[in-house]
Amino acid sequence: MDTAAAAAGNPPPASVVKTVRVEIKGRVQGVGFRDWTMENAENLGLRGWVRNRRNGSVEALFSGSPDKVEEMVDRRCRIGPPAAAVTAVTSFPSNEDPGLDFHCKNTL
Repeated sequence: MDTAAAAAGNPPPASVVKTVRVEIKGRVQGVGFRDWTMENAENLGLRGWVRNRRNGSVEALFSGSPDKVEEMVDRRCRIGPPAAAVTAVTSFPSNEDPGLDFHCKNTL
């Protein structure tokens, strides 16, 4: 990734962008998981969104450099904030437009 683009907060070129949709299960609602996800995603420079699901899970879309997306999904989301108890993280590739920032969506 171009370090000047990264320093300016610009997303990486489309050829090196990875976008995945993730479902996180366990005790993940009512424990600050969405706020934690937003903070971590923003710190990693990711774009996308996070929301609660009526089935008790949390769903997110992460888009950015492949190493940062993998860091978020494989390391951070599998643990979550201190009060969470993650039992499963499922991710799959997505072509969805992540938008220009990382934000919270309404429950679905």
